[in-house]
Amino acid sequence: MSGLDNIKPIHNWFSKKLDTHPIVISGPCSAESEEQLVSTAKALSDTKQVQIFRAGVWKPRTRPNSFEGRGLDALQWLNTVKQETGLLTMVEVAAPKHVEMCLRHNVDILWVGARTTSNPFSVQELASALQGMNVPVMVKNPINPDINLWIGALERIHKAGISKLAAIHRGFYPFEKTILRNIPKWEIPIELKSRFHNLPIICDPSHIAGSRKYIHEMAQKAMDLNMDGLMIESHICPEEALSDPDQQLTPEDLNQLLRGLVCRLHVVGDEEIDQLVKFRSQIDSVDAQLIELLAQRMNIVEEIGEYKKEKNMTILQLQRWEKVRERGVDLAKSLGLSEKFITQLLRMIHKEAILRQNEVMNRK
Repeated sequence: MSGLDNIKPIHNWFSKKLDTHPIVISGPCSAESEEQLVSTAKALSDTKQVQIFRAGVWKPRTRPNSFEGRGLDALQWLNTVKQETGLLTMVEVAAPKHVEMCLRHNVDILWVGARTTSNPFSVQELASALQGMNVPVMVKNPINPDINLWIGALERIHKAGISKLAAIHRGFYPFEKTILRNIPKWEIPIELKSRFHNLPIICDPSHIAGSRKYIHEMAQKAMDLNMDGLMIESHICPEEALSDPDQQLTPEDLNQLLRGLVCRLHVVGDEEIDQLVKFRSQIDSVDAQLIELLAQRMNIVEEIGEYKKEKNMTILQLQRWEKVRERGVDLAKSLGLSEKFITQLLRMIHKEAILRQNEVMNRK
């Protein structure tokens, strides 16, 4: 198989239909005890909104003395969860032995964590262990914002014959300090979807937020972007959780959050389509004008490059760049545009102008 073709829609993965939108995956960060697991699962099942129960069985921790999961015992508890609630079960795997143990204990769905996705060697080992299996697999984005690393992990799993495949967007580790645990960088899952239209994408607002108070906002953003589902951590008593207590919701709070989400229409009627066509035609016209103006600007840039070459002047003129930026920001503010957006745009244009002038200056 090449690329990510032949991927099956997530709603057709099981004989038991997953016919709600969004698909909701929930459960505790870690499986701590059978009582904790079963009581959480029963409460989630009672909400009638959760289809898949997730739990961390092996926890990849930064520090060796942190809680690292219950392993085999937890897999047996998950079987009890299935028997008593009817929920599908889902577990993170990071090594071939994890795959083997999960399949032996009838786990329904496997997921590949962000740390594992970041290592192609580890992903390939998992892919080899999955060869010929029919189990659904979800792949979280890598820790750093590298879309090709994410795609590569998905492709390795798909090449092993896994057609029940999905991506999980859980955000990216921030270099700078932010209010969120991980920066979402929504443009990356959007780009992933634009390249692979049939690939389901699940959002993990718990790991993006890192705090209960931001989970609803991140979940709503995912719904606005038409993601296929949500993975939200839930614990029967979050304050007593052995891992990530701040980002886990009680089942009751999760139920309230899900009921408060606004799910946008993906399929609309003829009247709405006609109006969208008009708006999009206007945008296409403006975009064409923007591109033509940029081409004109670059033609002038090259003329400036020729002049600087003739006069033996340096390419970079910092004072001029500062004036261009300040003037652009002032105009943008007066027109209601974001200062951050226009600054980024001007920097990109300036960078291209520098490259164009450099080509002219070094042209023989």
